[in-house]
Amino acid sequence: MTEDQTTISSAAREEFAQKGYTILPNFYDADRDIAPILEDIRIIIALICKKYGVEASTETSYEAMTTAYRALIAKNRSWGGEIYDAIKQIPSFMRLVSYGANDDVFRALRPGSIPGIAAGGYGMRIDNPGEEKFRAQWHQEFPSQLRSLDGVVFWTPLLPVTADMGPVQIAEGSHAEGLIPVYSDDAGVGKFGAYALHLDNAEERLSRYKHVAPLSKPGDLVLMDFLTMHQSGHNISSIPRWSIQFRYFNYAEPVGVRIGWQGSFAAGVDFAQVLPELVVAREKQI
Repeated sequence: MTEDQTTISSAAREEFAQKGYTILPNFYDADRDIAPILEDIRIIIALICKKYGVEASTETSYEAMTTAYRALIAKNRSWGGEIYDAIKQIPSFMRLVSYGANDDVFRALRPGSIPGIAAGGYGMRIDNPGEEKFRAQWHQEFPSQLRSLDGVVFWTPLLPVTADMGPVQIAEGSHAEGLIPVYSDDAGVGKFGAYALHLDNAEERLSRYKHVAPLSKPGDLVLMDFLTMHQSGHNISSIPRWSIQFRYFNYAEPVGVRIGWQGSFAAGVDFAQVLPELVVAREKQI
């Protein structure tokens, strides 16, 4: 990683405090930090293509992550899930998640904090064109992760993100809403778990804020407050949008201490059992 990026500028800290997010261009070194992850993904996809007898080029990571991956899920969608589960375990990815520069950034954004990495809160998203079931609609991170109210999402792309690939959409300054109650609804497409959570009075709340959808490239780091409203964009391109997400939280934050840093869906726990006050009755949405 670039050695002069182990801290975050005062301008970026101020932007994060005011807007609930900030972007650090070239925070990770694309060759040294991202390329090994891409190569490990390529190897895994090649193994799975061989396993299921799917003929597709895996000579480069780009071919594997676009052409070969789509060839696999075209024959059997569950094979995409097999890749999704496998790639979050590769060592090059885990090194990125636990790198010390991430701690430094978190401490700079949360002075006096004690950083932790949310177990089960790290992985890679593969957002396929036109696939709504697994698209994350407008949400705050806290209900689906818990651990601590004082948390930060680390988001970085594995392939360059173009406008038609549906970059993450952010409601600037929406962390000022505080913690928003949620309700569950499958949205008519079979959403479940964290994907089925909806914010109480979302449209009204979202109307108060400017929405942005920043483009990014491998090496760039997007940081978001756990309370900032955001969603996955609609991928209308011809290739999947690949990205990395992981979450840091503050052990010293009072709500986290009270719940014993309990996890939510990512830890196999229904957040409503931990913080029932977060749940709003569906009838109130009518």
